[in-house]
Amino acid sequence: MAVSLMIQGTMSNVGKSLITAGLCRVFSEDGFRVSPFKSQNMALNSFVTIEGFEMGRAQAMQAYCAKKEPDVRMNPVLLKPLNDRGSEVIVMGEPQNIMKAKDYLSYKKELLPVIKEAYDSLAKENDIIVIEGAGSPVEMNLKKDDIVNMGLAELVDAKVLLVGDVDRGGVFAQLLGTLDLLSKSERRRVFGLIVNKLRGDLSLFSDGVKIIEERGKKPVLGVLPYIDINVEDEDSLSDFLENGRRMIDPTIDIAVLKTGRISNYTDIYPFLSIDRVSVRFIDRPEEIKDADLLIIPGSRNTIGDLRQLKARGFSEALHEYSKRRPVIGICGGLQMLGTRVSDPENAEEGGEEEGFSLLPIETVLTKEKKKRRVAGRFEKLTEPFQSLSEKEFSGYEIHTGRSCLLSGGDEITTLQNGNVLGTYIHGFLDNGSLVLDLSKSLSKVPLSKGLSFFEYREAQYSRLSAMIRENLDVEAIYKELSVK
Repeated sequence: MAVSLMIQGTMSNVGKSLITAGLCRVFSEDGFRVSPFKSQNMALNSFVTIEGFEMGRAQAMQAYCAKKEPDVRMNPVLLKPLNDRGSEVIVMGEPQNIMKAKDYLSYKKELLPVIKEAYDSLAKENDIIVIEGAGSPVEMNLKKDDIVNMGLAELVDAKVLLVGDVDRGGVFAQLLGTLDLLSKSERRRVFGLIVNKLRGDLSLFSDGVKIIEERGKKPVLGVLPYIDINVEDEDSLSDFLENGRRMIDPTIDIAVLKTGRISNYTDIYPFLSIDRVSVRFIDRPEEIKDADLLIIPGSRNTIGDLRQLKARGFSEALHEYSKRRPVIGICGGLQMLGTRVSDPENAEEGGEEEGFSLLPIETVLTKEKKKRRVAGRFEKLTEPFQSLSEKEFSGYEIHTGRSCLLSGGDEITTLQNGNVLGTYIHGFLDNGSLVLDLSKSLSKVPLSKGLSFFEYREAQYSRLSAMIRENLDVEAIYKELSVK
């Protein structure tokens, strides 16, 4: 049976996902069989496994860091916020229901056997399980029925590393306050602390380390630098979603519509493998300006987000822009580009809404969700998407509803109409040279052949591993886990 190491944080977005991923890569490089695990994740970025199960995208990324194929057991419970009605609850990759927070708090106790079974199954196949917590372990009003932080650590007897974020300020209060609020038994599980996201000279925090260790009575096993690294983010708190990647005089300027329930914006990540590509998340029509490409990403509430965008004036702006420049809509973005989206089964919020009418399709949402991995070849496309024409791709679909042509009622997966391309296929730009080929057709200057996105992603994981090894006492972790 595997030993378990748990990464808990003093709050959300302190870097738990990245540290978990980095340790998965380190342990894997050192010859251990390792798997990530997060009992409950709340995120709109999701992934579909080979078997057709839905799981958090962050855990899929961590699986790749562990050199494993993503497995739904790594994330047995996924919550996808929908609207004021609550969140979609997904258990072992299958959607269950839409629940309000109060109802879910009562229901989640029933999920403990499912979580334990998934964990035990992975533990039989691995040497080390690296568990990611969620939020803070000392939300005092929620601790009683905790299934994702100390409650889970006690259930599987995990050793705990506690992470604080110095970049956001207050790291002393974060770490020492969290330790103080833990019970004695919980505190004993914490064998080390990590100070994360320090900008500048790490040695300048040496006095801070002494203060934390003296007051907290726990060793600081690492002070990690703020690292500019491009891996798939977990949720709406991600730095990438907040700031994009902006630069002066880019070779390609990409604008991405940011909506209230944006999902799977990780589809844009392959563009980061191309030098001097600017990615701007925008929420006002005037921000489109002269972008070289406009992308409408996925949405977990297509009608709600469509209404929001139209109220902001995007309908006219998109029509004007699409006369001059290319537009790509992915999943929910595809649905919005059609003439109408209707929801007769109240799969989201009911009703119907006219789309942007840039693709000759209508979409009818249903409660049944399509989840599958796909592979194939694009049909013959014309400019500005000719670089993708008849190229092989692979990816996954994850959506409710059917989009059909107005002319004949045929269901579509990908459709071009002039400068507008819509597709249900997430991750199609991850494949081979597709993102480079498309970028060359958009670029203001010639682009040299670069890394494929797979090679680029592996290079990012290697950078992450190197940073962990350089700044975290990995040998102390091995000693605590008794695996070396």
